Amino acid sequence: MILVIVVAVLALLAGLAANRFLRPRLLSEDDDSGMAVKDLVGPLLTLTVLLLAFVLVTANGSYGKAEVSSRGEARALDQLVETAEYAPTAQRAEIQGAAVCYARAVRTQEWPAMADGHGSSAPSVWSTSFRRTFRALEGKSVFGMLVAADNKRSDEREERLTQATASIPSAILWFLLATLAITVIALGTCIPRRNNRGQLITLVVITALLTTTLCIIRDVDRPFGGIINVTPTAIADAEHEATRDFTANHPTTELPCTANGNSRTA
Repeated sequence: MILVIVVAVLALLAGLAANRFLRPRLLSEDDDSGMAVKDLVGPLLTLTVLLLAFVLVTANGSYGKAEVSSRGEARALDQLVETAEYAPTAQRAEIQGAAVCYARAVRTQEWPAMADGHGSSAPSVWSTSFRRTFRALEGKSVFGMLVAADNKRSDEREERLTQATASIPSAILWFLLATLAITVIALGTCIPRRNNRGQLITLVVITALLTTTLCIIRDVDRPFGGIINVTPTAIADAEHEATRDFTANHPTTELPCTANGNSRTA
């Protein structure tokens, strides 16, 4: 970073020195002639648009990863429930019951927390329950399949939590906001003072488009909060399927958790 700043400062000083000493020798124009402010606004506007486009692509990529990991986690949980059908009755009940509780904890506790970029410890209680139950199945053919499905679930959850945090640092957002403000002020300075209705309308439209783009970047960079967000639809569907399987296989057994995924014995 220091190198970039030093090079930029040296380039600015070199440009000013060239304007002062080389310009009279290279150009025969009057000292009052040259590029006007409006000539410099075009490159500034281009730079602003390119920066916004680049950051928007980055934020959209983070949003896409969050959505994919959420669906992948739900599929892995559903696979875990289905694989548990091959386990003995006692372990099958524990695994399928813990799967329902895990989905509830993710949907009702961890999802709201991710809106602020945080996770929740509630789902970890049930992932620990999975592993504890698996130990009783070591040596059986179903053991490997259960561990593989649970590892997939764990990886997808980790990716989901990673994408819950903002991928674009606040410093970059503030820089973009400052660039937008400078660009709009520069454009406003260059438009005519009279008979400028068309230019004013264009300025308002450009300001609205740039502002909307920055707002979209800010919103998409928080995949689980804001207006454009990833909803817990997939995990809710997995919870429904797991509840159906648990009820069908163990109609007289009560789920080990409450409606929000907390353990009944806690």
